[in-house]
Amino acid sequence: MRILAISGSAREASTNTALLRGIESLAPEGVEFLVFHELNVLPIFSPDFEGEKTPTVVNEFMETISVADGIIISSPEYIRAIPGGLKNAIDWMVSRSEVVGKPIALVHASHRGDDMLASLRLVLSTVSDNFMENIFLRAPLIGKSPKEIEDFIRNSENKLQIPTFLSSFLGAIQQIDSQA
Repeated sequence: MRILAISGSAREASTNTALLRGIESLAPEGVEFLVFHELNVLPIFSPDFEGEKTPTVVNEFMETISVADGIIISSPEYIRAIPGGLKNAIDWMVSRSEVVGKPIALVHASHRGDDMLASLRLVLSTVSDNFMENIFLRAPLIGKSPKEIEDFIRNSENKLQIPTFLSSFLGAIQQIDSQA
């Protein structure tokens, strides 16, 4: 099974990216996990650049989405909203068919951000009819160093929480695949 994990932050030391990498480290055997944290390389969406004019980097991103069995998104909140880079990536996705019906779940690396999460949930439920709103993982990692995040993820309580989240998401993907 292939999971694409998209970090909504382009920051090099992003807690969201670190959380996704931690989830990757606990993924069960047989699960291919790709963390995409370079939303800043995608050009600003414009319908003028679709079809034959679609930039190569966008086509590569969409191919990664196409071969993924499911998508996990982790994003910070910027001024109570979805960060521009993530919204731009979603704009590219929605103009094509690769994401339609794709199972999507959220994780969040902060105890704050409910306004952004509400907005992102609305957007994702519009983008995919397999957005799994009830499968969600939240970790209070704001302000933590990479070492502190690693320790948090390896903590026995959290070490169980992450596999439970993954198991729920992977199980939902398998159920969708069996109905197809």
